[in-house]
This record gives sequence, C-alpha cells and structure tokens, in this order.
Amino acid sequence: MLRFTEAASEKLREVIAGAGEGTAGLRIRALRLGRYTYRYQLHLVRAEDVDENDTVVEGEGFRAFVDPQTREWMEGSTIDYVTVGGQSGFQIDNPAASPQWDDPLAQKVQKVLDHRVLPAIAQHGGWVELDRVEGDTAYVVLGGGCVGCASANETLKMGIEAILVKEIPEIKRVIDQTDHSAGENPYYSG
Repeated sequence: MLRFTEAASEKLREVIAGAGEGTAGLRIRALRLGRYTYRYQLHLVRAEDVDENDTVVEGEGFRAFVDPQTREWMEGSTIDYVTVGGQSGFQIDNPAASPQWDDPLAQKVQKVLDHRVLPAIAQHGGWVELDRVEGDTAYVVLGGGCVGCASANETLKMGIEAILVKEIPEIKRVIDQTDHSAGENPYYSG
C-alpha cells in the first residue's frame, strides 16, 4: 500500500517520539482536487482519534493511519523526506497523480507542466492539469486559487502557454477548459 523511505521513517520516528505519550502515530489523508491533482495532509494522531475503518500501515518504528478513500487514492505511493535548497519536507510519489499518456506529445507536455509550471502556480495555491492534446493544441484545466482569479488568463498566456510553446515546438497554443465562474476562493495562498 504505502512505502516509507529510510529518511522518512527516521524523521517520523523522531517527530512521533517528541510528541509525547498518547500519540498513536501519523494520520495521512489525501484530498483529490482534480483528476490527477491531490493535496496531502500529514499530522500526528492520538490513540482515541484513530477510526475503526482506518488501515494501519506499520512503518519501521511507527504506525500510520489511512482512511479507506485515501488508501484507494494512494495505493502504491512512496513517502520520502527530502532536503532541497535548504528546505526540508515530506515528498509523496503517488502513481495516481501521474497520468500515463500514450501519446508522446502529451507525455512531453505533462513533463513540462510537472517540472516547470506546477511549482510556480502552486506557490499561489493553484494547480494545472493536462486534459488532452489535439494537433498543436494543449487543453488544460486550472484549479485551486486559479479558478475565478482575475489573473487566470494572464497566467495561462504569459506563463503556461509561453513555457509550453518555448519548450515544446510542436505546441502552438494552450486552451483553458476551466469553468472560472465556479471559483469561490481566488487569490488563495495556503
């Protein structure tokens, strides 16, 4: 189900041990935001807050508790603890969050979105998913803080489209498939 790297296991043992008596382990919850976009919550849980429907994942020297929906969404995931650019944190590699495209052009677009675009818009609480590629056009869906945001079109044209067109010569334009009238929390950052 879930796998923890040695670095993640070491950090979790340290955090749980420092939390004191009554801490049962780590609660892991996945929130599905889009078709392939998830937000993860990891926090300590007391014994009395463990639900009978939770799956218990035995780590090396700790326990993790996962609700049934999260278990389904995170099947085969790996949790690591990494340090990048002087900042540390848990990194989750979830196969469900990595769409498998048959089309080589869609694979290229997905790679650029994952590595160049998502980190930038995630800083403002947003996300983007590739819906499809047809000919020289990539169709995307924006979410999070991007839905209903007055700057969404600028983000699309000056950011997403500019990067994709520059990085992938076969792509000439990007079309936003998002219903921006459904946005309830533009400018969200968190």
